[in-house]
Amino acid sequence: MLKLHDLVPAEGSKKKPKRVGRGIGGKGGKTAGRGTKGQGARDTIPMGFEGGQLPLTQRTPKAKGFNNPFTISYEIVNLDDIQNLANEGVVVFDPPVFTNARMAKRGSLVKVLGDGEIRTPVTVSAHKFSRAAEFAIRAAGGSCVVIPLPYASGRPPAQGNQHTNR
Repeated sequence: MLKLHDLVPAEGSKKKPKRVGRGIGGKGGKTAGRGTKGQGARDTIPMGFEGGQLPLTQRTPKAKGFNNPFTISYEIVNLDDIQNLANEGVVVFDPPVFTNARMAKRGSLVKVLGDGEIRTPVTVSAHKFSRAAEFAIRAAGGSCVVIPLPYASGRPPAQGNQHTNR
């Protein structure tokens, strides 16, 4: 049986590196294959140097960090909020109802979270549900309807500085 300590590289696959800059006896002395003068002959190129182009560390935004253009942000609605509206007589909930109640902005994606408790059987339509919220709504005798996202599939269209066809 082959063990880890028995493994060796194939014959001839590992070659000793050429030792340069070790005196004038033999190849690789004096300039050590670096030619004469110039930037490449010296050991002065700093790490991250990009040939005079503004380096990546200076091109990146400093104050706010990176913003992911493909992020999906949801307006959050909790079970307590739904129960308060249910106490007023509302039974069917969807994004326009949340917008009218000023729980979500118009046209935004809505996610229902399980903070609080719900006792009234209601029908809730939203783009996403937490596991706890879905369980609590179903336990109260209600139902959850998942609204498909407005874009086809995968990641959402980029926001911000995208290229536009003119």
